[in-house]
Amino acid sequence: MQTKISWKEIYSIALPAIAAGIAEPVISLVDTAFVGQLGTLELGAVGIGASFFTLIMWILAQTKSAISAIVSKSFGAKTLYSLQSFVPQALTLNFLLGAFVFLGSYFLQDLIFEAYNAQGEQKELIKSYFSIRGWGLPISLVVFGIFGVFRGLQNTYWAMQISLVGMVTNIILDYLLIFGFGEIIPAFGIEGAAWASVISQVIMLVLAIRFMLTKSKLKLDFTTKLHQGIRKLLKMSFDLFLRAAALNLAFYFGTSFATSYGENQIAAYTIGINIWLFSSFFIDGFSNAGNAIGGRLAGEGNLNELKRVGFLLVKVNIGIALMLSLVYLIFYTYLGRIFTQEAEVLRLFEASFWIIIISQPINALAFTLDGIFKGLGHTALLRNILIGAGVFAFLPAIFILDSFASNLFAIWFAFVLWMLARGLPLLFKFKNLKHV
Repeated sequence: MQTKISWKEIYSIALPAIAAGIAEPVISLVDTAFVGQLGTLELGAVGIGASFFTLIMWILAQTKSAISAIVSKSFGAKTLYSLQSFVPQALTLNFLLGAFVFLGSYFLQDLIFEAYNAQGEQKELIKSYFSIRGWGLPISLVVFGIFGVFRGLQNTYWAMQISLVGMVTNIILDYLLIFGFGEIIPAFGIEGAAWASVISQVIMLVLAIRFMLTKSKLKLDFTTKLHQGIRKLLKMSFDLFLRAAALNLAFYFGTSFATSYGENQIAAYTIGINIWLFSSFFIDGFSNAGNAIGGRLAGEGNLNELKRVGFLLVKVNIGIALMLSLVYLIFYTYLGRIFTQEAEVLRLFEASFWIIIISQPINALAFTLDGIFKGLGHTALLRNILIGAGVFAFLPAIFILDSFASNLFAIWFAFVLWMLARGLPLLFKFKNLKHV
């Protein structure tokens, strides 16, 4: 008997996923808001350092989607017993991958941040931030891997609980470590923001391991014999790594161009990109539902129900995006003041914020279909579309627009065209899907 997905099931996955998903951008928003009180130079430095951390995090954390797809298909096919050794091996792989990449980037910091057009005092501030924050990379990858297991099991509630604890911990530690607390805790400035993130990630790791061992009912087999699913994981992850590398190349160019425009422009861009990312993670909750449910229905071979639920999720996400856009319009002149009081930074931010607002429904389309195709395991398709969108839409747009106007308009319009080039081909492909 094939499954009929109810609204209750969709909400039970999507709503906790929204809460879990926005925890990370809320942490970044709070970091940005607190550090913005230290000055424009510090705000720009954290913006660049956090941007690079997010870049490598998004590339490597694609293993979460691959793990989720494998677990959800086994869930739908009722073969979870076959994953007893797969899960611990996949998590070990995540940790080693994160450690290797962090150590490599740690010793190449000067070259990396000079590529962002950072120089002098600004570059030193970025290095002091990343040298601490980067230690959280392998920790976060293990946490995200466990979240992928939970999502594959059709449960995002556990990830929500863990993420909210991490978010609250980070906010409290941000305030205490950035500004200090009397004579008890000295003020560490932007290094305090980095330490707050790392400590929060350690707490999340401990909770994630505890939930997996005590609540998931997965019987884990820690064996040295390589599970056959690891090869599939590596293939899917490699496709998603290339896709995420192309994705983050766009964010790199955005940050690099904004930095070259000056301190005020990169500060304004930092505010805008944090709001853009917050919106993306918020919208991504129903995309995660599509990821989990899509993999489950693929395991059952239930194409008709997959299409029905998929188009339903697209409509819901576009509706959420429109509501976010309305909220941003209402608070248009207030949002920037949360992060800074610098008049010129606020002027630059408000001059281009409307472009971020109109991009929300376009983003919703792309993110929803992204999630569904990840759940189906169609990683090569996602890789090719993302690379194509970068090469044929984003890069030409940002270089051409920059030649006419060297300001944030060039960056944000390029992002809008990029998202259109991602979403429309996926919509065509999903409408014409013949098998799972």
